Amino acid sequence: MSGATTTTSPFRALRDQLDAAAQAFADAPDAVSEILSGMVDDVDRALAERLEIFPVCHHSPASALAMARRLREKRPKVVYLELCEDLRDLLPELRNCRLPVALQAFASDLDGFSPGAGPLSVVAPITEASAEYQAIAYALDTPGVELVLVDRSVDHVFQWDPAYSGDPDERPAEGAGDDDGDGAAMHGGAVGIEIGDLRPRFAELEEHLLHHGKVRHWSEWWDQYVEQPLAGADYDTYRQVMVMIGSLFRRLSPARAERIAVDEDRERYMWTRIREHLAATGTDPAEGMYVCGAFHAASRVEEFGVQPRSEGFEITPRTATTWLYGLIPSSHAAIEAQFGLAGGSVSISAATWRKHVSAGGVAPFRLKGQKGTPAGKAGRNSRAAAATVGPAPVADRLSGFLASPPTMDPLDEAELLGWCVDIVRLARRNGYPASTADAIAVYETSVLLAGMRNRARPTPYDFQDAAVTCIEKDTVPGRRDVRRLCEILLGGDRIGEVGYDALPPLARDVYDRLEALGVDLKKRRVQRVLMDLREQPELEPCSRLLWRLRRLLPQGAVRPITGALGLGERSIQESWDLSIGHHQRALIELGYEGVTVEQVLEQRLRAAAWDPKAGAAAALEAVEESILLLDNRRLTDELGRRAVELLAAERAVDDAPEVLRRFRRLLGHYRATEPRLPAWCASFVTTGFAHYCTMLPTSFATEETGIRQVAAMLGFLLTLENTALALGCERTQLELAVKQSHPEEPAKVALLWAAQTRLGVLSRAELRARCAELLGNPLVVPAFPHYLSGFVQALSPVPGLAPFVVEVMSDAFARLPDRVLLPWLPMLITTLREHAREMVPVLLREAGRTFPARLPELDAWTPPWARPEGEPAVAASPAVAVPAGPLTDLLTAHPASSDAVARLLGVEPVWPAVEADVSAPAHPEAAALLERHPAPAAALAALLAAPPLGA
Repeated sequence: MSGATTTTSPFRALRDQLDAAAQAFADAPDAVSEILSGMVDDVDRALAERLEIFPVCHHSPASALAMARRLREKRPKVVYLELCEDLRDLLPELRNCRLPVALQAFASDLDGFSPGAGPLSVVAPITEASAEYQAIAYALDTPGVELVLVDRSVDHVFQWDPAYSGDPDERPAEGAGDDDGDGAAMHGGAVGIEIGDLRPRFAELEEHLLHHGKVRHWSEWWDQYVEQPLAGADYDTYRQVMVMIGSLFRRLSPARAERIAVDEDRERYMWTRIREHLAATGTDPAEGMYVCGAFHAASRVEEFGVQPRSEGFEITPRTATTWLYGLIPSSHAAIEAQFGLAGGSVSISAATWRKHVSAGGVAPFRLKGQKGTPAGKAGRNSRAAAATVGPAPVADRLSGFLASPPTMDPLDEAELLGWCVDIVRLARRNGYPASTADAIAVYETSVLLAGMRNRARPTPYDFQDAAVTCIEKDTVPGRRDVRRLCEILLGGDRIGEVGYDALPPLARDVYDRLEALGVDLKKRRVQRVLMDLREQPELEPCSRLLWRLRRLLPQGAVRPITGALGLGERSIQESWDLSIGHHQRALIELGYEGVTVEQVLEQRLRAAAWDPKAGAAAALEAVEESILLLDNRRLTDELGRRAVELLAAERAVDDAPEVLRRFRRLLGHYRATEPRLPAWCASFVTTGFAHYCTMLPTSFATEETGIRQVAAMLGFLLTLENTALALGCERTQLELAVKQSHPEEPAKVALLWAAQTRLGVLSRAELRARCAELLGNPLVVPAFPHYLSGFVQALSPVPGLAPFVVEVMSDAFARLPDRVLLPWLPMLITTLREHAREMVPVLLREAGRTFPARLPELDAWTPPWARPEGEPAVAASPAVAVPAGPLTDLLTAHPASSDAVARLLGVEPVWPAVEADVSAPAHPEAAALLERHPAPAAALAALLAAPPLGA
């Protein structure tokens, strides 16, 4: 509890003034007086603490400017920083990066959290225009200065969050707030940690401030009423104002027990760590500085201060979860999206920081060797003061600050003129018909808007509104509107970069292995790579690595333009578009999963196959990827055995089409490349044959099972029948499964008829008769498209049925009258598109072979199925004598096969007389052809152990 301000306090007069104002103007003077006087007490308490408390707001240029000035003045020997204590080892790696970047902790294997809560990730963004970076740069590059992180560990962040330690259904959605563009998605679904989240937690208060401040969002209010006035203020004024604001927002926060409890536990945690360090090192509190958010600077917990009024705070142990730490690129847009800031606000803060630094008002701290540091700026941190400055007497600066109006800075007017000229130039480059008159209009409108909003000077937000009003007319000629051009002008979305030395081993390995390509992978732009693997075989390892990265990295990081990788397919020339630098965060997070890309890929494939929701199709996909991307036969066989297990355990056939498609491809690959099938592949055939035979009758009868699934089951059974029989399966099992199937849906009935035809249970003549009966029944005709969809689906298991399907469809179009056919057509088209879209091309090819190719031939053409019985497709030649021989004897002794082939081609078989001896060939043209090319005939005769014809 905070005590009342004493009579010797420098804030006594301000407290009395606020009490009098509350009594005069407030409806409930006691409550208002308690809030106002409590704010003064909080300021007095924070400033009276022996350990200097430095209140900050995240990514605030005013906080960064005040921090740089105070560090050069005080030169503290120890800096306590509000940041997760287990991120300390990452801080020296910041010098190898280009800001902004984010410190990250990542865990996928969780121990001690609720099931389904992982993976867990925390990020703490760091920008140059932030007070924490100034403190870090000062402490790391100044000899004799110690930097201590005192906030709760990453493990405690999730321990104290009920969403992760309780019900997993209450967990925040992954990637929430990341829909604002590519840069905004750089943090993914990570939990954000920043110093000084200073924003009203009382919605009505924020709405009141925005309304009376005549601003659109909180970032604009903060820039106008806090950032700009405090940017040039002295340290005492800055410190008192920030603590007052933190106290105001804290006292007006809603009484949410969970949020308040977490905040207070954080404050107890930090003060406990500070006292432990002071006791362990013997450091004088006057020689230290505690950097925390202004909200926590106004803390009222009993553990507050180096001499608290309580016995201490017990810190719970961490869980057994293993956390991985690293740096990832960040951006202004990512920070804005994750912490609910207005678009462009961080860029405006960075522009404000650069403006004050360039004006010479402060010398900032920068890490030695920091990427992006201007030449000649490094090494300025080493200048030491003669002696450490102790705490100065506290004086009331709040009264003067609150009573004085803001002043117009001439530098801002010059800056506004420069903005107006530059935005017109930028608009012209992007297709806008802007002129010098527009620059004048933007300037005047900016001043006018600032006056209408009671601002002493135009802000960047006033400038944006004025530019949109004066330059953007009816349409946007290019990709960028004027508001986006203003953001680019004010600094744009700056994106950071993690240096090579700060990358995990996997990322460095990728850079090293792709160095032979001759491109700078750290660049964010898309780079085209051309590879001729025949002329440059040394690039083959690079090609294989790129295909693996394509599987692991997000879409667009590695994109093949030409070239393919498939089973039995390998291109010798490839071209790639590489944007690995743009997706550096994803590459870094791969390093949390393994040391090499191959190790991570193997883990991913195993995880996909052993996922609780995985089916046989997912395991077969993992098998195919292991063959293509990894030269690891052991892993492939392991994944294949897993596919067999999953297929045997399936109780539904929803994935049957995918299983059939993938296994056919794998089977063809093994038959073409290996002398015998792998053991798992043979087991998959036998297991699938038995499994689908068992499931077939139920699938035919169940309405929930679609026609495509049943067709895929039949495709597996009928197309792999020979292989299954060779491996020991029995054909009787398939025949019994077909006999036990009794479908009711028209499509499944047609599919069953096709299967019976394939097995010889139903002849082609009987099938033709059944279809004719359906067309002759007016009650069945409206449902005939469903029968057709079943026949078309049957082309996969029974490809020889294609001529019959063409016959049935042609017969239907010929017999049905227009009054029946016209309402029937839309249903036919939609049914085929829904249930048999992949088989329609097969049907069209067969129709192209059946029908005449030219229109004049159509009038005289008679379809094979419409010819009178006994009439051949073409004029039959007169019976001729055929020379006797072994081939003739074989055909005449077994005429059934030849008769079947003839009828399939629409020709009635007519057997000519066989003569033992002839002097002239029956077909002179054929004889002449054989004389010119005797080799094929001789080879065929040798194969049949017969003398060549004409010998």
